[in-house]
Amino acid sequence: MESPFSSPAEAVLKREAGIPGLLTPLADLDRVYELERVFGFVRDLGCQRVALQFPDHLLGDAGAVAARLEESTGSKMFILGDTAYGSCCVDVLGAEQAGAQALVHFGTACLSPPARPLPVTFILGQRSVALELCAKAFEVQNPDPSAPVVLLSEPACAHALEALATLLRPKYQDLLVSSPALPLPSDSPSPEPKPLEHFGRHFPLAPGRCLEEYGAFYVGGSKASPDSDLDPDLSRLLLGWAPAQPFFSCCPDTGQTQDEGVQAGRLRARRRYLVERARDARVVGLLAGTLGVARHCDALAHLRNLTQAAGKRSYVLALGRPTPAKLANFPEMDVFVLLACPLGALAPQPSGSFFRPVLTPCELEAACNPAWPPPGLAPYLTHYADLLPGSPFHVPLPPPESELWDTPDVSLISGELRPPLACRPSNDPGCSSLTPRPQLELAESSPAASFLSFRSWQGLEPRLGQTPVTEAVSGRRGIAIAYEDEGSS
Repeated sequence: MESPFSSPAEAVLKREAGIPGLLTPLADLDRVYELERVFGFVRDLGCQRVALQFPDHLLGDAGAVAARLEESTGSKMFILGDTAYGSCCVDVLGAEQAGAQALVHFGTACLSPPARPLPVTFILGQRSVALELCAKAFEVQNPDPSAPVVLLSEPACAHALEALATLLRPKYQDLLVSSPALPLPSDSPSPEPKPLEHFGRHFPLAPGRCLEEYGAFYVGGSKASPDSDLDPDLSRLLLGWAPAQPFFSCCPDTGQTQDEGVQAGRLRARRRYLVERARDARVVGLLAGTLGVARHCDALAHLRNLTQAAGKRSYVLALGRPTPAKLANFPEMDVFVLLACPLGALAPQPSGSFFRPVLTPCELEAACNPAWPPPGLAPYLTHYADLLPGSPFHVPLPPPESELWDTPDVSLISGELRPPLACRPSNDPGCSSLTPRPQLELAESSPAASFLSFRSWQGLEPRLGQTPVTEAVSGRRGIAIAYEDEGSS
């Protein structure tokens, strides 16, 4: 049974660490996990304690990888196999608890900067790619050799993009190859000119060119996965890519392609619906979905000021990974906003399981900031850091006397006229209006209190001033399965 506010401890103990039949053969271990590169990383730093972070589906190989690294480097390896939030983020908190001096991250990564300085290297994996099949699929979907196209891939297929481009360049004139935006070592010089960094990737654009001019050909995924479980990395690309440009995905094993334009339209329509839900909301729950990504505290303060300026109430909830059972404990909330890394915020959610929608920070910004560009002109941002001051995408709130706050609006969901946004300065402690009650008591008026007054069950009767005062007495000792006064069964 799941605890109301946290995941049960038994679930971690019962979780299978990899399937024995899918373990990587020892002969392929060095190639799949790029152990030679890990050896050099550990030796160059001279670390004696190194943390190895694995996602759940790679834990079956964790013991063999750690043993091979300890034997070759002489350093102590610690396996981090269970993160409090998403496995795509660097678990700097777990590494610090183990006293690690560096961290090696295996598997899919969001490549978000960690909140604390820690030497990190990423091993994205090397999934096999049928280059000939993918090249033929590219030619079928892109018959015009002069059309600009970007080669994209899931992280595990990034190693094969250059080889695929080599097969295509004799025919295609304007072909751009993306690469993962891996963090550079502190002592390495930065390249000049710096390539464009977007969607967790580098795009070496020529001077005068922009990414909106290019179509996309994505290598990754599988045709066996349903649309409802779309990979968050692909969702991030579909939401942020220019709607006027074609976007095709290709299975690296079979070469089967699919036009993702329909799926991209569904995702954008879903996001517009969530923006409308956020505009209708009076109470917003801010879910702390990460503690290890840089500037998460600044982003949380920004979202609180944003909701306060729009006349909404916000409550910060730290519940780990959001589940329907956890969020059902807060029926007062109209919407939830998940403050997480780009992949964590777009992770697939069980269809219809949450009783309130879960939004991303970008959707809340579009709903509460009247200066935000209208749909079709505003970029869809997946990282909360793009909303903060200092980012080229940051849109400051208009001043309180601006006419933008007085513009009425109509809800596209209920059809009712929304009142104008009541801008309040960020230093305002909140609503101070008092509502008289029949018992001549005074209480602060808030949406959460109003919601509680209409509930059929409001909790136990407090009976203030009617309960006699008694001395505290000693209660039962022990655990619920066997208290000390019950004896042994």
